[in-house]
Amino acid sequence: MNDRFVDYLKENEEEQIINLSLRPANLSEFIGQEDIVASLKIAIEAAKGRGEPLEHILLCGPPGLGKTSLAYCIAKEMGTTLTSTSGPAIERAGDLVGILTNLEKGDILFIDEVHRLSRVIEEFLYPAMENYQIDFIVDKGPYAKSIKFNLKPFTLIGATTRKGSLTAPLRGRFGLFFDLDFYPAGELVWVIRRSAALLGVEIDGPSCELISVCSRGAPRLANRILRRIRDYAQVKGEGKITLQITEIALDKIKIDTQGLDDLDRRYLATIINVHRGGPIGVEAIAATLGEGKETLEDVVEPYLMKKGFLRRTPRGRVASRNAYTHLNIPLPQDQQENFF
Repeated sequence: MNDRFVDYLKENEEEQIINLSLRPANLSEFIGQEDIVASLKIAIEAAKGRGEPLEHILLCGPPGLGKTSLAYCIAKEMGTTLTSTSGPAIERAGDLVGILTNLEKGDILFIDEVHRLSRVIEEFLYPAMENYQIDFIVDKGPYAKSIKFNLKPFTLIGATTRKGSLTAPLRGRFGLFFDLDFYPAGELVWVIRRSAALLGVEIDGPSCELISVCSRGAPRLANRILRRIRDYAQVKGEGKITLQITEIALDKIKIDTQGLDDLDRRYLATIINVHRGGPIGVEAIAATLGEGKETLEDVVEPYLMKKGFLRRTPRGRVASRNAYTHLNIPLPQDQQENFF
């Protein structure tokens, strides 16, 4: 199931352009994550008062919660330029040299999926983060020479969905750490209203509330659902998003009232029907479903645990009582005392 609608890890070029137009322009427009925004405002004001770049920042949390948007807002507040790349995109040290030497004083380098940097690139990045210097070795053997580059002071913002996968030396070189959490439905309502206004579509209150509940706590997915419902309202309705239109559109894209899609339901059904509710290892579930282990761990499982449908244990994954109820599967009589 490669084209999963709620797989908000993936963005095509068209979606990236649309999401760029929906991003907040500054921290004052950023909805949610109030404690993080407040801390960032203080850090930015202090750094600007000293005439220094911000400390290096690490943003952690599930995909689609606004880590990239926060980075752009920080650059806007600092009045500097943001250069964006990702861990897998930096394959050679020369790639990083080109990026770092083009940064001006106070500029921001944003590295998405920073936990996927190779160890060689990480080692190369350490002196750049600490002393704003890099040592680049040219040639090999007896002809090898080390060339030192002095960099202009910059800020590195790293984003990761797997903080535990970061090496201790890299993690220790960040000065500010922020963990983004899933959005409550009430905050997503404001995200949806703002995005609807920017998209030029009228939407009623009940539709906002239903979309917010089905958006898995992620603004990126809320915007994706909103755009699909907008298309449906334009073709099948009168252009306005109503509750009836929203319910029909959600049914067409196979998202239920808890935000679960077909893969989520098959994931839970696999644990319940094939493995009697668990515990079962994620590798076995991935093989049964034909999905990647990383997709299950990064996109499927965090939301199911947040909703109370799943529990991770040392022995494997276990389906909860709520999962049985949601899928209308009766609890096994001989195991009822084991369910949470």
